[in-house]
Amino acid sequence: MNQIKPAQKDAYSLILEAIDVGVFRPGDRLVESDLAERFGVSRTPIREALQRLETQSLLARDGRSLIVASLDHNQMAELYVVRTELEGLAARLAARHATEEEIEVLRDMVTEDRALLNDPSALARANRRFHKMIHLASHNRYLVQQLDLVHRSMALMATTSLAAQGRGEIALAEHQAIVDAIARRDEDAANKALRDHISVAFVTRLKLDSKAGG
Repeated sequence: MNQIKPAQKDAYSLILEAIDVGVFRPGDRLVESDLAERFGVSRTPIREALQRLETQSLLARDGRSLIVASLDHNQMAELYVVRTELEGLAARLAARHATEEEIEVLRDMVTEDRALLNDPSALARANRRFHKMIHLASHNRYLVQQLDLVHRSMALMATTSLAAQGRGEIALAEHQAIVDAIARRDEDAANKALRDHISVAFVTRLKLDSKAGG
């Protein structure tokens, strides 16, 4: 098994990132010794990281083993309710507080992400970077912390809504509308555009899940 160089990251961050990018998926069993070998760290920090992730409900018990948790329908619905409210607030505050440089970065992201339309996984990673930029542009550290927790839980969803046929192109058009509202300093429009964006993503995910379940 190839080691992933820690690059000064702690065991918690390394495992969390591996879940976030889909190296470990819901239902996968995490073994201390395997993780220590993969990341090139000792088992003690791995053990502490696993305990922390279990406390945050990102890992679950399966007998004596720890597995990557998965979200049932109700948990997913609850998560989207919270995400919609917090993301809408972030967009509203970004319209109020974002610097011109931050707005320029958001514009560039939308333009550059069009090159990723045929790669749902890469587009999903770009999508997370875009949303994170809006969170930071809100200039509210407490909101950013709460949204970090929400997005960690989003990693427990087995698929990305961007995998749906045509969703990527629509999502980027929605991103453009969000950025345009922020650039106009229109707080209400930014809030609505982002809330609508999350709502469409949720409906898309529900359709994907219903097809997978069928």
